[in-house]
This record gives sequence, structure tokens and C-alpha cells, in this order.
Amino acid sequence: MKKLLAGASALAAAIALTPISDAQADELTLCWAAWDPANALVELSKDFTAQTGTQMKFEFVPWPNFADRMLNELNSGGKLCDLLIGDSQWIGGSAENGYYVKLNDFFDKEGISMDDFAPATVYAYSTWPKGTPNYWALPAMGDANGWFYRKDWFENPDLMAEYKSKYGRDLAPPKTWAELKDTAEFFQGRQIDGKTVYGAAIFTERASEGITMGATSALYPYGFKYENTPGKYDMEGAVNSADAVAGLEMYKEIYKCCTPPGYTDSYMGEGLDAFKSGQVAMMMNWFAFMPGMAKDENVGSKTGFFVNPGAKIEASTLGGQGISVVANTDNMDGALAYIKWFAQPDVQKKWWSLGGYACHNAVLNDPGFKDSQPFAAQFLEAMNGVQDFWQEPAYAQLLQAMQKRLHDYVVADTGTAKEALDGLIQDWTAIFEEEGKL
Repeated sequence: MKKLLAGASALAAAIALTPISDAQADELTLCWAAWDPANALVELSKDFTAQTGTQMKFEFVPWPNFADRMLNELNSGGKLCDLLIGDSQWIGGSAENGYYVKLNDFFDKEGISMDDFAPATVYAYSTWPKGTPNYWALPAMGDANGWFYRKDWFENPDLMAEYKSKYGRDLAPPKTWAELKDTAEFFQGRQIDGKTVYGAAIFTERASEGITMGATSALYPYGFKYENTPGKYDMEGAVNSADAVAGLEMYKEIYKCCTPPGYTDSYMGEGLDAFKSGQVAMMMNWFAFMPGMAKDENVGSKTGFFVNPGAKIEASTLGGQGISVVANTDNMDGALAYIKWFAQPDVQKKWWSLGGYACHNAVLNDPGFKDSQPFAAQFLEAMNGVQDFWQEPAYAQLLQAMQKRLHDYVVADTGTAKEALDGLIQDWTAIFEEEGKL
């Protein structure tokens, strides 16, 4: 990701001179991952076409291939995407390498204020360097890793009585990782409705990001941090702290005790399949899938949702994305017009109603929001405690190092948690040294 495109300052100057309010393009291509929210965005975007006459095309790539496909597109200076809803971890590299348009002048000109969006989403999806008022995307799709559970099983009187007798507490969505392990063990191998069921579907996928997104859902609540001092890359005692070791050990314990057989390389799709087919009592997965699950004709009425359990603190692994204008677009005016349209409160409200996760305060602070969906209150709670992976330009290398270390320990049963995290510091140190950060 070293190739530089047009300088961000020159782009910003060009944007400032462009009459955005009247700008149109005959056609725009928006690139994103292929999943339920993308279908909702297609429906929402029909309103943009109706208002502007601009035809929308979409390039949706399955999640396992999404990063490789889109980062290759950006690196090669391709012309496929005018707009890109890219992962939060890409923001640093895309900003520094000139792949995204810096949007500050455009936001100022059009009266789009980042104060109108949830602070966690602005920080994660829009800013680089982190926390600075330098904006490379508009918050588009709020998301966090959460949990789905079989409400009908949890409310079964016989199971409730047995659980209460065994653990001395009610069978309910777990609030801590220790309770999660107990509950997963309780269901593991049990016969329900004439078939054997299992405790939990968690992320174990090796090739892209799966096991990292899953394991950090345990690591963060236990106290794992990337640095002792933000921006200093001082990882010793943060990445491999005693608390971080305990979190990773817990994740492995749940993998070993309570997942379906052969669950060695599983991510979003495998989890959804396991849950919908009645194999598991609980499933780790993104909030993005909750609208679809709530409407599922087979298990929707039987499904409940809960926030990622805590340990020392309450924390959730951040998902979600911002929407950026690709610097190499030939349709700059139209792409910016789409951003302006999408930022409107009424559009954001419709986005939520269709199954997207709006980040606009006009939606999230509405008095009726918490009751608008069976997972809305949990979403707000999760977004108040989200933590994200490195957003550094070398993010892909950093991620692959973590994927290997975690999969080797959790799934392949190699070494100890402390050795895995110590090795990860070595890997990351080498990467940051090559980047000139250390």
C-alpha cells in the first residue's frame, strides 16, 4: 500500500470549488461487502436515484474476499468504485496513501457536522490520525459483535429449573464471560427437540479476520490493550498482560468445551447456519445480522439478543464502516452528492428502518429508538463500549500476524496463551520497525 495517488490537499482544493448542491453523475458505483445491510442500501438508494436521476450500480463482494478485492482495487488505482464502504481498519492506509478524499472542506461547505453522529463512530470510521478532526469518511454502518440466543430454550421451565439448581442463578443471557462459559457448558451435548445441540458458535476462521474479531470479544473485556500509551506502540505489558492472557484462555476454553464438532474455521456464515438449523444455544455474530434474524420465518420469534459479556470492564469488538469517496473516481461530483444525501437525518431514519445501522444522533437519540427493534437497546449499549483493531496503514500485516497466533493457540492447540501474545508482540514490533514507527 505504498502507491500514492493525487495529493489530499489538491483534492480538497478541487472539492471546495465544485458546485456540489447541483452536482450529478449519470452513474455511480458503490462498493461494499455482500451481506444483509447491502440489500437494505440498494433499496434506500432508489430514493437518491429518484431525486437526482443518477443510476446506482453496486459491487458487493463476499466477506471472506472483501478486503483482498477492495484493497487490490485501491492499490492498483482501479476505476471500479466511486464510493466505498470500507472497513474501519482501512482508514489509516487509505488516508495516508491518498485512496480516499479528505472530506473536511466538503463537510464545511455543505453544513455536515460530525457532532451530529455518535462520537464512537466518528472516531472509528472517519478520523485519521485517530481522534483528530481530519475526516475521510461519513459514518455509514454502525456495528459491533454481539450475541444471539435461543429464547425458547432459555425459557423452557424444565431447563430453567435444572440450571437454577446447578448454578444458583436464573437461566438468562450471560452478563460475564464466566457465566457465558457456564451456560454454554450447560447446553453442550444436550438433547433438545430430539437432537443433540451445542453451547455456542464462535469465530475461529483463519484466512481473513474471523478469529481476531472473535477472540478480541473476550480479550477486550478482560483488559487487553494494544498499547500502554496511545500512539506510542509500547505493547509490552498491554498486549500480553495477565488480564489479556486470562481473556485468551477463556476464549479457548469455550472453543474446546462448547462448540459444534469440526468448528475449526468458522465465521459469520457458519455461525448463522448453525444457529438457524438449531445446532447451538448461543451464537456470536455482528449486530448487522440481527434485523434479518429477527424476521427469520423459522427462528425469528424464538431468538433473543444480548450484548457481549463483560469481565473486568464492559467492551465489545467494533464492526461497521464509513462511506468514503474514492480519490480515483471519474464521478467526483456525483459521489459527493451521494454523501450529502446520505447524511440527511430523514435518510438516516429510513436507513435504520430498512435494516441498516444509522450512526446519526437524530436516529439514536430518538426517544422511541430503544423500543424500535428487539436489539436496538443492546446496540446502543454495545456502541458505548466498542474497541477496534489497529487502523494503521500496515493493518493487513498486523491482522494476519494476529490471525496466525490466535488460530495456532486456540484451534491448533499450540503453546500457551502467554506465548501466543508474546509472539504477537514480536510480530507487530517487526512490522512497526519496518514502517518506521519504532
